Amino acid sequence: MLKDLVLRSRSYRRFDESVPVTLEQLMALADLARFAPSASNLQALKFGLVSGADARTAVFSCLKFASYLSDWAGPEPGERPSAYIIIFGDQHIKKQFDIDAGIAAQTIMLGAADMDLGGCILASVNRERLRESLDLPVHLEVILVLALGKPAETVVLEPVSEAHGIRYYRDQAGVHHVPKRALEDLVLVFNN
Repeated sequence: MLKDLVLRSRSYRRFDESVPVTLEQLMALADLARFAPSASNLQALKFGLVSGADARTAVFSCLKFASYLSDWAGPEPGERPSAYIIIFGDQHIKKQFDIDAGIAAQTIMLGAADMDLGGCILASVNRERLRESLDLPVHLEVILVLALGKPAETVVLEPVSEAHGIRYYRDQAGVHHVPKRALEDLVLVFNN
């Protein structure tokens, strides 16, 4: 059921780095995104598949994880992503990619959840450093980086409370809590 897949598709930030994500899995996820809707059907997105150890290290050094967890520098060695998919916008085709990139990223994350993988969509990226490390052509704009791997943390959804508001947090046991607003606080019904 789709809702089960959506509920399993959380933002995971700690992974079991010993479990690889294969190039075949990354290709399958990019293939899913290839079929996602695209504005004017221009299909201007490109997907960088990163699974090698050196390339993963280079990408990791360009990322910032979990801005609400100010005392956490990001995953430690052993709990870092096993792979990445970098979403690029090809400026030879189009100049704006926001909507397409969001659709593609969510499609990839749902596909990852279906493979029993987890991930995190990262927009906090040092794009210039990433461009230099990967020797990217100038017409490819770095839009998002998707961190992927076997989750090594528990993520719990809970109602928004006065104590935490909408800010996610970790408890003393390391469980990651994600407050979600109530449906009635989000929906406007026009039924007349």
